[in-house]
Amino acid sequence: MAFYPEEVIEEVRSRNDIVDVISGYVRLQKKGSRYFGLCPFHSEKTPSFSVTPDKQMYYCFGCGAGGNVLTFVMQYENITFTEAMQSLAGRVGITLPERGMSAEQRARADCRAKLLEINKEAAKYFYMLLRDSRGKRALEYFKKRELTAQTMQHFGLGYSDKYSNDLYRYLKKCGYADELLKDSGLVTIDEARGGYDKFWNRAMFPIMDVNHRVIGFGGRVMGDGEPKYLNSPETMIFDKSRNLYGLNFARSSRRPGILLCEGYMDVIALHQAGFDNAVASLGTAFTSGHASLLKRYTEEVYLTFDSDGAGVRAALRAIPILKEAGLVAKVIDMQPHKDPDEFIRALGAQEYQKRIDAAENSFLFEIRMLEREYDLSDPESKTAFFRKVSERLLTFREPLERENYIEAITRRYQIGFEQLRSMVNRVGAREGIAAKDRPQPVSDRRHRKKDDGMKQSQRLLLTWLIEEPSLFDAVGAYITPEDFTEELYRQAAQALYEQYSRGELNPARIVSLFPGEEQQREVAGLFQAGIRLPEDVRDRQKALTETVRRVKQNSMEVRLKQLDPTDIAGVQRLIEERKSLAKLHIYID
Repeated sequence: MAFYPEEVIEEVRSRNDIVDVISGYVRLQKKGSRYFGLCPFHSEKTPSFSVTPDKQMYYCFGCGAGGNVLTFVMQYENITFTEAMQSLAGRVGITLPERGMSAEQRARADCRAKLLEINKEAAKYFYMLLRDSRGKRALEYFKKRELTAQTMQHFGLGYSDKYSNDLYRYLKKCGYADELLKDSGLVTIDEARGGYDKFWNRAMFPIMDVNHRVIGFGGRVMGDGEPKYLNSPETMIFDKSRNLYGLNFARSSRRPGILLCEGYMDVIALHQAGFDNAVASLGTAFTSGHASLLKRYTEEVYLTFDSDGAGVRAALRAIPILKEAGLVAKVIDMQPHKDPDEFIRALGAQEYQKRIDAAENSFLFEIRMLEREYDLSDPESKTAFFRKVSERLLTFREPLERENYIEAITRRYQIGFEQLRSMVNRVGAREGIAAKDRPQPVSDRRHRKKDDGMKQSQRLLLTWLIEEPSLFDAVGAYITPEDFTEELYRQAAQALYEQYSRGELNPARIVSLFPGEEQQREVAGLFQAGIRLPEDVRDRQKALTETVRRVKQNSMEVRLKQLDPTDIAGVQRLIEERKSLAKLHIYID
């Protein structure tokens, strides 16, 4: 965000009318001064997603998503701020200024751009070869896997020629230097042999980043060569631990959750069957980088790995990584088939959907796999099994969640609830875990409730000031930005008061002042509190007076806590303010 001056950001935002932009994604219907539609960020049947033209902001009263036109494009397209700026600037014909770069940074950026060009050119060449007589064998392979021409086109599938320097010669004709081709990972430069291809005689799978740019390739050998599958090495533009195959399509899927597979063909088969939320890791083990990437797009991941031993082990490795990233993991049973591709071809999409619906809780899956290591017909082995289960149950720090899983285990294994809970407590006491789960004191809960109420009062005041600027003169006599004790609220109030002093009220511009997506979302919510001032004059005055009094009273309490006890003058000023606050009454028309 810091790359662009505030005035440039504001020009791009103001030139893109929010109703026009969002109408391209969401069907909106005008109701009064606002537009409403079904929220694109959560599932709902009754429209709670609102777009306010005069504020140039959107807000969902269901899930709390909100912001300006830049925030919307970032959230919906799952792209960065810079990418959203470029997209919206291009939409209205604005040329963005060159961002300041050192010579080294510029050279690196130019190299990245060239590598993307090379990969795009290679993808086009492979695509053409598949449809040429030379690609007949690969084409037959894809057709045998029951892929349609449309699916092959959608994923840009191709073929690398049987001659091991075919691509090298083609890219040299395109004018690319050996050093750059070497950096692309597509070509090896050898003094004795010259240039030769990384991929040859293979069915080709272009790997794209989330913005549909080709960053690497996977290749499946045609024949008996080794290795059967080959992937591009890591390059300046290709990091296997931070990209997932198919995510460029899955990120915009409207299906719930994301299906995590092991292979490219699994992803393609699922997409062809209508499950366009499938992705796969790129020939490497699933990593925390992959989990963090998925967290940007979903809260729930369905593991649809191979049903063999290797697939089970891969699932068991992935589950704790997903949990660590804050994702809910479930496991899909592929039996009696090996993988999703085979399952879809044998039983079809409808049966696969049933498997999704019946997906197993990841913890219960782990316990079921653990059970294989014990003989439950032997008392000693059975006791050892439940001791190990107890250790696993202690990983749940929330007591209620742990109790729920204890109940689930007792139902599955026909063991007494109190017996298992007692064992869990004994193991926890031995490990020193139980002490971490003390219930929150009542005083803490009351304090949190008071804080939540004060946040609501501060939000109401900001919303009313935006919706009725005429209130500024009455409210400004008592409330300054410093009276908003939440830091984010104070910053938003400061910007709002400054705008008013300039004769301008522009909440959408205020949203753009905050760098983080979560901050922008919360600021948008400040101006959409959802409770309007009453129409009756007396009721309006009473509501506004009480809200101002609460905000000011809280501000004084905070200042008093921060005041040096020896500052007698400061204490005296607060006492006088408190006296005048008792007599406060705001008069408005």
